[in-house]
Amino acid sequence: MIMKTISTQDLSYITIEVANKRGVYSVAFNLDGLTLASDRDNTVQLWNVATGQEVKMKQTFWVDIAGNFTANINSVAFSPDGRMIAGGIAERETICIWDAATGGQLRAIREETTNALHWVNTVAFSADSKILASGSEDGNLYLWDVATGRKMKTLTENTANIFSVVFSWEGKTLASGSDQTIQLWDTATGELLKALTGHTDWVRSVAFSPDEQTLVSGSQDKTVRLWDTTTGQHLKTLTGHTSVVWSVAFSPDGRTLASGSADKTIRLWNTATGEQRAILTGHTAPIRSIAFSPDGVTLASGSEDSTIRLWDLTSPMLLQKD
Repeated sequence: MIMKTISTQDLSYITIEVANKRGVYSVAFNLDGLTLASDRDNTVQLWNVATGQEVKMKQTFWVDIAGNFTANINSVAFSPDGRMIAGGIAERETICIWDAATGGQLRAIREETTNALHWVNTVAFSADSKILASGSEDGNLYLWDVATGRKMKTLTENTANIFSVVFSWEGKTLASGSDQTIQLWDTATGELLKALTGHTDWVRSVAFSPDEQTLVSGSQDKTVRLWDTTTGQHLKTLTGHTSVVWSVAFSPDGRTLASGSADKTIRLWNTATGEQRAILTGHTAPIRSIAFSPDGVTLASGSEDSTIRLWDLTSPMLLQKD
């Protein structure tokens, strides 16, 4: 198989210019795939996926922490029921939850313990939208009751940085990426099920396959790795990126995985073989976040170049045989 390097000149795509000082750190699709959420400094913005135009809201997704509107948003997540958006905030152990239909803030959650000293890197909803997981810069990993904002469980506290969290599709397992380790947790009991080791630097992103049998991880060691979630066995190491792999994601059919890197490229991989299908180029700064649309037709990427790009995965350039 001949690997294709595909630029934005070759592929049908939409570029969204985001007036964001530090770039776009996080993108997330709604369940219907028609709307994309992204961070913009201290707000969330919604975008029409078909047109790339901003969706105007009644309110503006402000980060309101006791009247403080200045904190940046590190991570955004749509609830699976489509009703809420959560943001991990660059403030001491703080999360905001907004109404996705109006943009109004529903609640701000803040952990007040003495070792909650740093910002929240990552948030993720459970499949039933009732639990929110958060991981922070100071290694705190918590489960929260979405309806009340009450902390349900502490999984780790004051350990290594937690950069990424994700629930399995059924919600029974939570994966977290931290130093050189991925940890799998039982969400009902808070028990540590497995620790997956093999990366040689920070694990920046983790994602479950749709059948929950495989976990993918992206690391500061420039590699993408695949793991068997039942046994914890390391299955494959995918190489090619020349800098930090900030974000990884499985396609909805599980056949393709994507990785976005500080090397300014997105790579598409055949999950079964580990072969690279394509390299997508066009961003001019590190790519911080990628996400597949629920139908698998579109890939969204957010970058420090202050753009979001929507890639058409049905393009003949990707589908043609080599």
